[in-house]
Amino acid sequence: MSQSSNKFKVKKGDKVVVLSGKDRGKTGVVEQVLREKSRVIVEGVNIVKRHTKARPPANPQQASRNQQTGGVIEKAAAIHVSNVAVVSPASGKPTRVGFRFEDGRKVRVARRDSVDLDETKKTK
Repeated sequence: MSQSSNKFKVKKGDKVVVLSGKDRGKTGVVEQVLREKSRVIVEGVNIVKRHTKARPPANPQQASRNQQTGGVIEKAAAIHVSNVAVVSPASGKPTRVGFRFEDGRKVRVARRDSVDLDETKKTK
């Protein structure tokens, strides 16, 4: 029961706040959107530890530059899109996202204060 791709309201580069879970209240920037799973990866939020094995290179002559070291790696795990909200650039508070047609194109708008979300991302 995934959300359809045309209704997805969070994009890469959006500043979001986590609404529920162990990282509730934390803010971060969306690094990746996983549409088929309805999840997002947010920078610095939902950090998990992964134990990785050292991998030898396929070609022994390139051993010095392609060797992956093993150990414990911390990385951001995906969060369901329903557990995050876009932060309004004008007020700095979480907001719902709506759509509006301006000059024949569809733009995302913060419902809290009617600020164009796509336009503010371009100016930064």
